[in-house]
Amino acid sequence: MMDQLPALQVMLPMTMAPLIVLIRNPKWSWLLATLATGAACLVSCLLLMQVIDGSVIRYAIGGWEAPTGIEFYIDRANAGVALLVTGVSFVTLIYAYHSIQHGIDSSRHYLFYTGWLLCTTGLIGMVITGDAFNVFVFLEISSLSTYMLVAFGSDRRALVASFRYLVIGSIGASFILLGIGFLYAATGTLNMVDLAMRIPTTESPRAVLVAFSFLTVGVMIKAAVFPLHGWLLSAYHHAPIAVTAFLAGTATKVSLYILVRMFFSVFGEAYSFEQLFLNWVLLPAAIAGFLTMSLVAIYQTDLRRMLAYSSVAQIGYIIAGISLATQQGLTAAVVHMFNHGMVKAALFMAVGCILYRVGHTHIPSLQRLISRMPFTVTAFIIAGLGLIGVPLTVGFVSKFSLIQALMERGWWAAAVLILVSSVMATAYVGRVIYLLLFRESRSETAGMTGVNEAPLLMLAPLYALLALSVYFGVFGSQTLRLAAGAAQTLLGGYQ
Repeated sequence: MMDQLPALQVMLPMTMAPLIVLIRNPKWSWLLATLATGAACLVSCLLLMQVIDGSVIRYAIGGWEAPTGIEFYIDRANAGVALLVTGVSFVTLIYAYHSIQHGIDSSRHYLFYTGWLLCTTGLIGMVITGDAFNVFVFLEISSLSTYMLVAFGSDRRALVASFRYLVIGSIGASFILLGIGFLYAATGTLNMVDLAMRIPTTESPRAVLVAFSFLTVGVMIKAAVFPLHGWLLSAYHHAPIAVTAFLAGTATKVSLYILVRMFFSVFGEAYSFEQLFLNWVLLPAAIAGFLTMSLVAIYQTDLRRMLAYSSVAQIGYIIAGISLATQQGLTAAVVHMFNHGMVKAALFMAVGCILYRVGHTHIPSLQRLISRMPFTVTAFIIAGLGLIGVPLTVGFVSKFSLIQALMERGWWAAAVLILVSSVMATAYVGRVIYLLLFRESRSETAGMTGVNEAPLLMLAPLYALLALSVYFGVFGSQTLRLAAGAAQTLLGGYQ
């Protein structure tokens, strides 16, 4: 059984999806989906324990050895990302039971959970596959499922957001497919390990350059890197809040993983950053992203939209770390992927609790909500402090690592700008915290008469995620060691 864990990680959610379609019972659909993602999360833990020492698992699908056949390739770099995907999926699925009751008719719940499982399947497959074309296949599985999940939003604008995401996402997927096609034309293989060996000696360097360009643009669209982030804002704002929490913690992080895997392991750090000077493309995009989006977030009056702009800003931090192309910079980028995934999922879950009880997320109307929803507001404050980067939070661990990496490289201006962006984050998060804690409502009829705390099944997974973020904030060396190992693996290339 232990030898089959890589396949089991993908098969558990994938095989449960059609079973839910056959059952169609809302409660059983939720239970089976939760059990499948929980089991996949356990498998991810077991796989991470096997490769954390630097070893590699290569699983030949159907017994056909690579490069002839397709394989799953698991190492320190992607085992942690797979755990993030399955862990966030599991926690947010528990949370989703009450969250989707109001917005989605019970007769369609089975479709919702089927889409969720297929999206999880696609994200896991993208992370652990060792075949470039299968990255595209799993990308399409997750993308098509995500379009459907976004469309489940209660507002009609969710359909517009889903369609916009579909159009922009299809453009990104087309770029990725074209890039993979040029790679195959230049090297004659699709296996990533084989690609890494053949690209330096290929007789078609122009085809490789075109492939690199297409893949870079396509994956940056999927990762919502500024200024290619247009799909994210409306999708996060209008999707069901459980879906937003899930996507914020996983989807963009998986795309960023694919980005660093291609830059460092397939094409190689020397080709990407020394020959093509990619850092001078990524760093300006990163700085513009975290400054512009943080500034815009300050002026938002809706919690969900504020956090959506914040997500693009946080992606900018990760891109800044990647642009350094150093061990410490990549470590900071990887650790911020994990930390931001946990914090942002927790923030959207807290916002979902507010939405469930209050019925809206209009910031000026949430004065003194602490008196009615103390546990939800406390959770929002803890996660908000992590987003800002207050000491003893996960945000501080990754931001401090990033600033340190920038200063070691001599990029002092970029380090200062990250501090400026953090001050902006303090402004927009602090404004919400002030309203939730101190500002008195203009009247008792501010729309919250009779409002009480969110259900336990929503609070329990929220606080479980917060407990993890607090633990890894206090004991930040643990995630830093894992991220350093992942960075070392990525910089070392495929074995």
